[in-house]
Amino acid sequence: MKTSSPTPSQYERFVSAVRAAAVVCIAVASLTPAQAESAATRTIELRTVQLTLPAEAVLEATRQATVATQVSGRIVEVLVEAGQRVKAGQLLMRIDAREASESAAAARAQLAQAEANFRRTQNLFKQKFVSQAALDKAEADLKSARAQAAAAGAGVSHAAVTAPIAGIVAERHAELGELAAPGRPLVTLFEPRGLRAIVNIPQFRLKAAQRATTARIEFPESRRWLDGVRIEILPTVDAKSHTATARVYLPDDAEALRGIVPGMAARVHFVVGTVQKLTVPPAAILRRGEISAVYVVGNGPARLRQVRLGEAVADGEIEVLSGLAAGEQVSLDPVKTGIELKQSK
Repeated sequence: MKTSSPTPSQYERFVSAVRAAAVVCIAVASLTPAQAESAATRTIELRTVQLTLPAEAVLEATRQATVATQVSGRIVEVLVEAGQRVKAGQLLMRIDAREASESAAAARAQLAQAEANFRRTQNLFKQKFVSQAALDKAEADLKSARAQAAAAGAGVSHAAVTAPIAGIVAERHAELGELAAPGRPLVTLFEPRGLRAIVNIPQFRLKAAQRATTARIEFPESRRWLDGVRIEILPTVDAKSHTATARVYLPDDAEALRGIVPGMAARVHFVVGTVQKLTVPPAAILRRGEISAVYVVGNGPARLRQVRLGEAVADGEIEVLSGLAAGEQVSLDPVKTGIELKQSK
């Protein structure tokens, strides 16, 4: 009986497959059994987790200032851009205050005239040529002129817009050449190391939130968690929305706050106790639209099983409401498991 010899292409594929299998065997052999299992699967067990009251929140800076001018004039110099870090007292903008300067010069001239008039009236009073009432009026005119000169001088100084706090320029509200008016916002500054989460708590959940002694802040898009350092619940409830405002202060840690800025959305978890729950790591969850599933491994080939999930618990894992039982193992790399399952068929 004749046997057909493998073609060159079949032989090359066979050699490549053997080499790939050898590489996989070497990689697996280099791991301990515990490492190999923990890298691929996770046993689902009841865990003691923190019982939390979740609520949506928005971050704001505890130190923030919107700088405005107190004089009218055209903006002739802009020295900062959004995102720039500034020091307290640093010059931000300069206003054309020639009108204020002229008013200050007029006020100084009125002050000089009032001083001269007071001296003349004082000398005449000593010689009994004028009454006490004339002297009092001259003294009052002098005080009024001094106040007007001081106010005019302050107006000139307001032409230089400076930073009241050290921080980062969040937004610039005016451009070079625009007209600045008293009260018009020019620049908004904030201190990045002082942030807090603002939460609106419904009235029916207020009692539970007041029992919380700690809170954790979740950033779902980046899967980051931070521990709140202090909880502050305001003593009033809004009459229209029937919600109370709570402030959860973030840690004063530049490294922990990297990439976190005012205005970001977050989720605050008020810790009100502990409870036993089945949880699964986010990496094990395969999402397709509104359906969530995991690959259950062990006792044969991996099986894709739909699960119903709850809220994220305080350590970042997701609560499993149904679909899994304690003791079952799930794959921590569902995409890879799905590919291997398809290739094995």
